[in-house]
Amino acid sequence: MLWVALVSALLGLGLSWVASHLLSDRLPAYRTVFTTGPLGALFGAYLTHMALGPGHTLLTLGGALLVGVVLLSLLIRPAGRPLHRAMPS
Repeated sequence: MLWVALVSALLGLGLSWVASHLLSDRLPAYRTVFTTGPLGALFGAYLTHMALGPGHTLLTLGGALLVGVVLLSLLIRPAGRPLHRAMPS
């Protein structure tokens, strides 16, 4: 399980790097992106491992990849529209 955690964290860092290069103008600060990717992948690995049990290493890494992508996609801002305040001033 230690190797799966290490590989999933590296997958999350790789996802963060790809997202920051492809969508740099639509993402928040790099610190947020490079924290969300590995933490999302670690959570995905943990969640998948708990659901499937031991012995499903490739599926666990697939779950880590999927949850990492989903969490990074939640950080993407809309293109071309300025952000509006919740309360008008």
